[in-house]
Amino acid sequence: MTAAAALELLLPPACVACERLLDDGERGLVCGRCWIRLAPLPAPRCDRCGHPVQRSRCAWCELLPPYVRACRSVAWMHAGTGASIVHALKYGGWHAVAIDMAVRMARLDWPFDVQEERSMILPVPLAKSRERERGFNQSERLACALATHWSICLRTDLLERTRVTRTQTRLTPEERLANVSGAFRARDANRSDLRNAHVVLVDDVVTTAATLNACAAALLAGGARIVSYVTFGRAPAIGDR
Repeated sequence: MTAAAALELLLPPACVACERLLDDGERGLVCGRCWIRLAPLPAPRCDRCGHPVQRSRCAWCELLPPYVRACRSVAWMHAGTGASIVHALKYGGWHAVAIDMAVRMARLDWPFDVQEERSMILPVPLAKSRERERGFNQSERLACALATHWSICLRTDLLERTRVTRTQTRLTPEERLANVSGAFRARDANRSDLRNAHVVLVDDVVTTAATLNACAAALLAGGARIVSYVTFGRAPAIGDR
């Protein structure tokens, strides 16, 4: 018996989201049942922001500045197992789960012009102190895997965080805006690479888009022409079904 087989016998692999033992043949970190229980954003969805549309006008688009072309997310965070999967990535240290999460992100539908124009993927930067504490940037792991699926370049040297911000989790929408205002900037040394580019920003979850919007503003100031967003999870807005 090999060492790996012996270890598996003594410590059988369990799903990092639900902690149920994996079935025979399951090789990922998340079990098939948890993937099936994801709660996708229901259709019909806005062509621009990807949010479920219930009225003639999309209210979620109002969160986005005019230079943001499109936004897409895989699953709700208030239902299904999406939040458990994100928690395993972000706080459980299971950074390899980003590979399977990116598979679902890569399948999202985009407007034709976004597919044609997107030239690079950028993760939302994490504060250096928080990255040292966590050991990695979860958005960078997602972006790295997604860049492989899309066959476009990953850039981690174009955007930086200028200060440490509080976690956004328990803040009001107004507090979120103030918390991240001016917290990002395009790096001077590489601004020429941003000129006229259509950049895709990657994060694990979007709630009010305050962090992504702050990043997009910094990229536009650095020379980017337009920005799109992609996340694994999305928090519901008031009035969502």
